[in-house]
Amino acid sequence: MKTKSPFLLSLLLLLLSISAESLHHHHHPNCNAAADRSSTLQVFHIFSPCSPFRPSKPLSWADNVLQMQAKDQARLQFLSSLVACKSVAPIASARQLIQSPTFVVRAKIGTPAQTLLMALDTSNDAAWIPCSGCVGCPSTTVFSSDKSTSFRPLPCRSPQCNQVPNPSCSSSACGFNLTYGSSTVAADLVQDNITLANDSVPAYTFGCITKATGSSVPPQGLLGLGRGPLSLLGQSQSLYRSTFSYCLPSFKSTSFSGSLRLGPVAQPKRIKYTPLLRNPRRSSLYYVNLIAIRVGRRIVDIPPSALAFNSATGAGTIIDSGTTFTRLVAPAYTAVRNEFRRRIGNATISSLGGFDTCYTVPIISPTITFMFAGMNVTLPPDNFLLHSSAGTTTCLAMAAAPDNVNSVLNVIASMQQQNHRILFDVPNSRMGVAREPCS
Repeated sequence: MKTKSPFLLSLLLLLLSISAESLHHHHHPNCNAAADRSSTLQVFHIFSPCSPFRPSKPLSWADNVLQMQAKDQARLQFLSSLVACKSVAPIASARQLIQSPTFVVRAKIGTPAQTLLMALDTSNDAAWIPCSGCVGCPSTTVFSSDKSTSFRPLPCRSPQCNQVPNPSCSSSACGFNLTYGSSTVAADLVQDNITLANDSVPAYTFGCITKATGSSVPPQGLLGLGRGPLSLLGQSQSLYRSTFSYCLPSFKSTSFSGSLRLGPVAQPKRIKYTPLLRNPRRSSLYYVNLIAIRVGRRIVDIPPSALAFNSATGAGTIIDSGTTFTRLVAPAYTAVRNEFRRRIGNATISSLGGFDTCYTVPIISPTITFMFAGMNVTLPPDNFLLHSSAGTTTCLAMAAAPDNVNSVLNVIASMQQQNHRILFDVPNSRMGVAREPCS
């Protein structure tokens, strides 16, 4: 397992402050689909030069932070509703996912193939794609189903029709409707071939969005990497054996490119593992056993109930690719924050939105270590500190679950995962973590 220098992490502003010339340089060396090979796909940030979804106007550093926090909150509300077993559809995270910094891969759909971007989501199963003729979809990049010879709608009698929320039948085809926030989505349940890198999965079942209302319907598709039957793992078991890994790039990287590696071949040999915990009532989520958190050399005093796994209530810790900043239940976060502040010393503390531990003077930060059953993961400061572009402000980039989210869930989020290889080995019920310079 290679170890590199402490990784660089910065905010979206640095990403957006790249010159307009380089942002519009469509021949970026890593934007070529040929870079996807074997069973490995490039992963890049939704705002990278390879993406058509980057914003037209840069935001200030503070506005970026506040926007990411607000969008994370919507994501956390979705995850909390999953944990509470409320009738929220898997596809409902679509709105929240685009509102958080999102990592996407290229997929080819149909015959002949049409290339689309799809966001990675480890907490969802069903894939969905905006389709041609969609009323209200914000994207000009849609899947033209009428141009694919392998496309077919699924009939109402198909078993998959029972695996989507609120199924409905018209003209004997299976459809479903969703309501979330101020938005609603109508989709047809369909099948077509999907190609990821060099691998083709025939007759892949996904939602083809036909109508959307509301202000926040996302522009790109979604690739569900959860543990349920409609996920990529569930539909490609003979090909990928329910095994995949990803390495998420740093926001600051000029290439913005990580990787998604599908199947057991070419996964790292030198990697630390912790068991995956299965929750039958919340089968999509990747629960792990977080037993303690260390700040510097001190294990902080967290009540055991704050970290305990409970399949009845949904309490515990999940690994999630769609949330940006790690959220801990209040007793756990408070213990981490207080020890972090103690280690920094008497510097004046300010806040920024949901971050309550910010400094406007240079600080020497301790490390933070997540202690899982069977392995420890020590984060370098750049994986939990946000620095303003001018270097004048530094914030601890973790928070307690928002007050209006009745959550018993600890969420290990994408910023804390960056520049690590995260391996999901479902057949052996384990998750691996290894340091890797992804960017």
